[in-house]
Amino acid sequence: MTTTILKVDGLTVYQGKYLAIRDVSFELLQGTDTAIVGPNGAGKSTLVKAILELLPRSAGKVEIFGRPLAKLGNLRHFLGYMPQNFIFDRSFPISVSELIGLGWSNEIKSQSLKSKTEDSLFAKVWRRNREKTTAITEALRRTGVYHLRNQPIGTLSGGQLKRVLLAYCLVMPRKLLVLDEAFAGVDMQGAADFYVLLNQLKQEEGWTILQVSHDIDMVSRHCDRVLCLNQTVVCTGQPEIALSPENLLATYGPGFSRYHHNHN
Repeated sequence: MTTTILKVDGLTVYQGKYLAIRDVSFELLQGTDTAIVGPNGAGKSTLVKAILELLPRSAGKVEIFGRPLAKLGNLRHFLGYMPQNFIFDRSFPISVSELIGLGWSNEIKSQSLKSKTEDSLFAKVWRRNREKTTAITEALRRTGVYHLRNQPIGTLSGGQLKRVLLAYCLVMPRKLLVLDEAFAGVDMQGAADFYVLLNQLKQEEGWTILQVSHDIDMVSRHCDRVLCLNQTVVCTGQPEIALSPENLLATYGPGFSRYHHNHN
């Protein structure tokens, strides 16, 4: 039986007096990659932020791993999030490895240490630090940024930063990964390479992915499910159904030009 990872029921969000999204309902099943598409102002980022309680909800319910976000407890560690814009002080003296290390948690990765009661405190701390270093190194290697490990994050390009943020998510076991325009600021080839990497890691890690995207061509190539949004859900389904000309017209309106990138 397939597990429901995320359930959204009747979600409505007002921003002031403006109705941003209305009565949005859908579910994500374990292991699927679902893209939210729609025109500018359709409420895509608002939906993601409301799901994660980064914006207040006016109505509706959200369950992640079968629980409200406020009651996730340690299950929160299994949720990864990549924002559209990662805003930080570029002069802040923190390296790539140090940033990724902030995503590592003793509560999940070091459960095995609890049974080693005969060990000294020094031995436990040493083992925990070794485990953390190994996790950081593995995350860096698998995302192709190991060579940047000692580089200050303020010196990274847009594409490099996206991979580092993915490594941050990878340093811990995750079940749900939420990406809000993960490819914003990345060139066409960089986005294509990132999609390939993301799909590979999804298969290896068993991730369930919810992502916001403007690139219809990429979505049709790489995602399992598509949710077409324009304040409310216009349609949802497999890409070949949801991205039909009729559904795109209903979602975007007349004059829509489908993004098409030629990736060889």
